[in-house]
Amino acid sequence: AGRHPYHKAVVSTQSTGDPEEPSSVCYRYRKFPLLGPGEAYTVICRTQVDAVTSSSTGEEQLMCIKALNEWDLKGGNSEWRQKLDTQRGDILTTEMKNNKCKLAKWTVSSILAGADLLKFGYITRSMPRSSSESIGHAILSTQQFIPKQFAAQISLDMNNAWGILRVIVDKCMQLKDGKYVLYKEPAKPILRIYKVPQNTFEENDDSDVDQD
Repeated sequence: AGRHPYHKAVVSTQSTGDPEEPSSVCYRYRKFPLLGPGEAYTVICRTQVDAVTSSSTGEEQLMCIKALNEWDLKGGNSEWRQKLDTQRGDILTTEMKNNKCKLAKWTVSSILAGADLLKFGYITRSMPRSSSESIGHAILSTQQFIPKQFAAQISLDMNNAWGILRVIVDKCMQLKDGKYVLYKEPAKPILRIYKVPQNTFEENDDSDVDQD
């Protein structure tokens, strides 16, 4: 397939002048209007595209690629190996149920990136009965979707997603200048904003000094 021109576009040089290894993904900076009551804002997002492919008509298509991992191995056996060919829909439905937030995040990311395709790889361990972290993994199958169509399939409303962002931005614009942390309550649909000292999360210059 070869390398896409995007691959060459991300080459940069370090302070030494030596060429740096290109990124394994393409970063696309995209601009979106954030509309709503009151002042309009512009949002700039750094999005990610993993691959480029060609359609049946030869048209170039951008693709985001994600991995669905089988982790609950019943008795050390892979159910996906046995059922993926005949019950793929059931397996994907289970993933939607158990990992809805993750799938929604991947879908939103692919839509923001302007990707034409969202591809999932069904991944399991090469040796299911082994608990070693060094054991490799196998790609059992892949499945691809058009991002906006998959969003409808998982009941993801992008208008609602932009609306939530607009509420957060409006709230932040009402705050005084300073540094804040946006915190999501675990297992609760609650977001909290905490003000923190200005030097919070900043690295200490002395931290790099070797101590005897």
